[in-house]
Amino acid sequence: MKRLELTAADLLGVRFAHSPMAEVVTSTFGLRGTAWPFAAWRERVAADVARAGLGTFWAVLDPPTGVVPDFLTPVPSAPRPRLSEELRRIAATPLARVEAELAAAGVPSADPAGVLDSLVREIERYHRIAVAPVWPRLRSAAEAEIAARAQLTAAHGPRSLLDGLHPRLRWDPDALRLDYLKDGDHPPWSLDGHALALLPSGFAGPHAWVMESGAGRALWYPPAAYGALWAAPFPPPAALAAVLGATRAAVLSLLAAPSSTGDVAAALSLAPATASHHLTALRDAGLVVAARSGRRLLYRRTDLGDRLHDLG
Repeated sequence: MKRLELTAADLLGVRFAHSPMAEVVTSTFGLRGTAWPFAAWRERVAADVARAGLGTFWAVLDPPTGVVPDFLTPVPSAPRPRLSEELRRIAATPLARVEAELAAAGVPSADPAGVLDSLVREIERYHRIAVAPVWPRLRSAAEAEIAARAQLTAAHGPRSLLDGLHPRLRWDPDALRLDYLKDGDHPPWSLDGHALALLPSGFAGPHAWVMESGAGRALWYPPAAYGALWAAPFPPPAALAAVLGATRAAVLSLLAAPSSTGDVAAALSLAPATASHHLTALRDAGLVVAARSGRRLLYRRTDLGDRLHDLG
């Protein structure tokens, strides 16, 4: 059990953000584990990640103590930071802090500057392979979660912001309590003058974590629709995206099963006109065909479309 006392002023200062580095860190848990929501994603990216030469990355992100250094997860200063912005903050971490947190994680280094430089480069590489292909769905799920929380707050007041946030979180009249998977009490959690940032993360899965450092306080938790997020069709192979473009490749991948324009738009979070444009282009290229089923026009891949997709 971990307990965070919240005053009325603290509650009014709660804010949301969607952090690329939070997704990077939590995705490594999903890649190393066996949680079912991530099975298709693991199958798609595991081999490429293994070939990517990420020795420093894994030494620090999968340390002997199991505790990832806090300098890798700066609390966002903006609602929608870019990975490049967060990496600049990480690269600017004082070397004394890097050295101390690496030692605490069980990976001491005599060259913290070299480790930091390698980490930044390898995080970029890992993100490109493992996170970027699913980034649109991660951002969409986070945005939907934030919008839903805003509506709750507008309808029922600030305290409703934390109600039902996660099954392991309990909100009582003066504190937020997080039940950890391991038994026993944990040291009290204090905001210490910082605002609390709530960071919905699609890779958090069923878990929630608190992050505290000298730079801020954050709570990572899964958005309400994280199960549907991972049930959606996985993005197409990178080679196919390089030929067709990421969105058009995603449309072709989706059409393993017959789908209407509306189905494609809903599955890929596209405007109907945009989905129609991509379907028309794929049909004109001979990669999909359309046939009526009752009142619906359904598109599916042709043999040529199947072969191109499978080669990707």
